Amino acid sequence: MTTGSAHDDVPVSPFRRLAHRWPTIAAVALVVVTFVDGVPPLGLLAGLLAVMPVCYLLFGAFRGELRGSRVLAVQFAGLAAFTAVALLALAVDETWGLRVVAVGWLAHGVWDVVHHRSGRVVPRAWSEWCAVVDLGGALAILALA
Repeated sequence: MTTGSAHDDVPVSPFRRLAHRWPTIAAVALVVVTFVDGVPPLGLLAGLLAVMPVCYLLFGAFRGELRGSRVLAVQFAGLAAFTAVALLALAVDETWGLRVVAVGWLAHGVWDVVHHRSGRVVPRAWSEWCAVVDLGGALAILALA
């Protein structure tokens, strides 16, 4: 008795694999374009860190994924935590601020991976794209700052 389909042994072309990974490709392109001339201003990077969780709340609301107090509480806790990190980054000198905001972006990348694995709150393509932007951006900030 077999449990797989007849198509399990058919190889998938590299082009189909790349097409399936379009969020990653788009994210890498965005990181390259954003950081090609150096690190953007700290205020912009901190502002983006504070806005990222708002996108999750909007997606979750439109998708009806924020039902239940636990899910909503986790999303608001993320908003509060990432906003606090962004404010801390702006409160210290620029060298430390860039490091703090990079750590915040790394943490948000982990947040994205958790959402991608669960498939909840935001579309999986969004969490994949955002994870690559956040992790790639954080590494670029640390490398270029």
